[in-house]
Amino acid sequence: MKILITGTAGFIGYHLAQRLIAEGHETVGLDNINDYYDVRLKYARLNETGINENEIAHGKMLQSADFTNYRFIKLNLEDRTALETLFKNERFDSVVNLAAQAGVRYSIENPHTYIDSNITGFMNILECCRHNAVKHLVYASSSSVYGNSDAIPFSEEDRVDYPISLYAASKKANELMAHTYSHLYRLPTTGLRFFTVYGPFGRPDMALFLFAKAISEGKPVKVFNNGDLSRDFTYIDDIVEGIFRVISHIPGENNPHPFYQLFNIGHSQPVQLMDFIRTIETALGKKALLEMLPMQQGDVKTTYADTSDLEKAVGYKPQTGIQEGVEKFTEWWKRQYNY
Repeated sequence: MKILITGTAGFIGYHLAQRLIAEGHETVGLDNINDYYDVRLKYARLNETGINENEIAHGKMLQSADFTNYRFIKLNLEDRTALETLFKNERFDSVVNLAAQAGVRYSIENPHTYIDSNITGFMNILECCRHNAVKHLVYASSSSVYGNSDAIPFSEEDRVDYPISLYAASKKANELMAHTYSHLYRLPTTGLRFFTVYGPFGRPDMALFLFAKAISEGKPVKVFNNGDLSRDFTYIDDIVEGIFRVISHIPGENNPHPFYQLFNIGHSQPVQLMDFIRTIETALGKKALLEMLPMQQGDVKTTYADTSDLEKAVGYKPQTGIQEGVEKFTEWWKRQYNY
């Protein structure tokens, strides 16, 4: 199978690319390598898949030095002409769209970036899939679409009409856009609502990375809502396993919504923030200094995934508990940053 992954310099995209390469699929990675966070981490991920930073140029297709079935191209999803050319030339079987402007809090400060990448960019992906006979589009949604819902655990059947950040709104918009294309053009699409993904090579703006850095450096850990938060932390290997299984689970005409499906993908075991911090302390062998703060704008108190639909569809069951996952992260963290 020939698969395009957008966002392969990003956290989830990098790990998924490794899995698809290992499984023998012809894989093309795409990323614009923006500077939302330290690009050195993005180049380090690309280097792990045999892509040399010094050879990267906009619009240039690079062959991996390590894997014969992997290539990479630097492009913006907003560049419609370049994207159309790529799809026409490559004729992908499936597309996994993980490229997006991430971050709830950042969306409050920089709203236009989210419209450009998450709305315009996704529209271009839909159009390219429609016009180039792509058999399945899998795309990243987010648990943030549930907002401050009191219905616990979060189910795909819940109404998600009240997002509390522009990031969440952009992800809900993606789901609506995908449904429209599935309905109008019989384009098979699957949205995945990710729940707090963590693990090695994770994003520096995510809690585990921020907490590990602060604890390692003896600086205060910022604890929002005075610690009264819980998250459905999901280890990266479990996320990748779910995506991998979904790629070949193509929605058809007999789906409740023809050619369209939507799944939560999480661990289904929320962890209290203070317990999470204690787990990191144990893994690092160092106590945290805590700075208790009020709730941040755009944040939600609890996330909790009901993953029963995904389990029924593809047999998805997360395997990595929080202690094991944090230990694997901190082992990587110490090697990567010499702590």
